[in-house]
Amino acid sequence: MLLTADRVIPGPAGAPPIEGGAVLVEAGRIVRVGRLADFDGDGSDRIDLSGHTLMPGLIDAHVHLALPGDGTPFTAYALDQPAGVHMAVAVKNAATALRAGITTLKDCGGPGTLTFELRRAGELGHAQVPRLHLCGRPLTIRGGHCWYFGGECGGRDGVAEMVREVSKQGADYIKAMGSGGGTPHTMSWLPAFTPAELARMADEAHRLGRRLAVHCLCGAATMQALAAGVDVIEHCGFITGPDTPQRFDPAVAEAVARAGVPVCPTLSVGDTVLPHLEGRDRARWERMFAENIEQTSQLRAAGVRLIAGTDAGWRFTPFDWVAREMAILQECGLTAAEALASGTSAAADALGIARETGSLAAGLAADVIAVPGDPLQDLAALRRPAFVMRAGEVIVQHGS
Repeated sequence: MLLTADRVIPGPAGAPPIEGGAVLVEAGRIVRVGRLADFDGDGSDRIDLSGHTLMPGLIDAHVHLALPGDGTPFTAYALDQPAGVHMAVAVKNAATALRAGITTLKDCGGPGTLTFELRRAGELGHAQVPRLHLCGRPLTIRGGHCWYFGGECGGRDGVAEMVREVSKQGADYIKAMGSGGGTPHTMSWLPAFTPAELARMADEAHRLGRRLAVHCLCGAATMQALAAGVDVIEHCGFITGPDTPQRFDPAVAEAVARAGVPVCPTLSVGDTVLPHLEGRDRARWERMFAENIEQTSQLRAAGVRLIAGTDAGWRFTPFDWVAREMAILQECGLTAAEALASGTSAAADALGIARETGSLAAGLAADVIAVPGDPLQDLAALRRPAFVMRAGEVIVQHGS
């Protein structure tokens, strides 16, 4: 199958677009990328996407497939709804993301083995899902953030055993809650695990060939994660106490940049929750969203690598929103090409899947989308894919 368009954006920031480009796909893989003029006479079936740009499928590097994203209090939802409801929600969310051109999702925590079961259903053809990069249950202290997903553990031996357990179940990477979060009675302004626990967790994850991503909403948690040898930092917040403004710490930003650890700031949570609030709650979230934008801009200025993830499923965040997250990152100082990479090649590199997806290059999976016009001129084009292909299977064609 030969895909042709006005231009092809191969993916990595700095790689020049190919005007009048084409992508040749066979057996779910990309065989060749280049100018259409160089493909004459190959005999392939052709899909003409004139007026569009071909580019890698999008990657949302932080979602929660089992959560509904409709504002339902998540602790009660996780505990009160049966497993069948959680699976139905996850199937719907995965399909929504895929049709929006998001061909890879990194799930950052769900109940038990649900996300592994969803992936297996997709492999068997019982559900249409993006490529799923999974952690299963996130590791958390007893009563810690997202404890209701079943990943409570503690002590050096206890955290190592939980790493082994989720790895046995099929985890592609390990996720840990390095501070409290939105779960009631947890403290987002303090580290959760001890330094020794987090270091043992990282050692065991790396011994088993998995990367470690750590949720950090305060500077102390981020510094502890860096000392342990973390691979990705989720959020990288600067919360200083209950109901107090965040306070950016340049020393933390410099340490993250120096370590070369990517950060997934998940700015979409504040962006999507505001229309649903009023009064004091709205004022508080407006302040937090402004703080997050400013802090992410400062992280960018310090040289921190940023990737796009929405926290879809959490609060009111939908599963077709990563294009908006990329646009917000552009507002924080990324160039258009860097913002595009934050949800494609840079995200794939951070997840450790760049040899499989995230770019358009020979040998990689045929995860391809076509968007109207030129997204390097207007990232809003990413929200209107006219064509979506996942591993060579056409999911959407001309908006069908």
